Amino acid sequence: MENSNILNATLLEPRIKHATIFARYDALQPGEHFILHNDHDPKPLYYQLIQLRGDVFIWEYLEQGPEWFKIKITKK
Repeated sequence: MENSNILNATLLEPRIKHATIFARYDALQPGEHFILHNDHDPKPLYYQLIQLRGDVFIWEYLEQGPEWFKIKITKK
């Protein structure tokens, strides 16, 4: 797995976190993915992504806490 496919949300300032994640998603081509690393379950982000982009992605937990959450987000 390449490091460029990893987005560590814990390193982002809270005010730019969601915008940065959305920008990373929007830059994907269909079939491409990135891995989101976070220190809590980003379920609200999932619902925001569904609301703003629709059912156009696959959200796959690779690790579900309690300390770290890793989610593979693939553009359909």
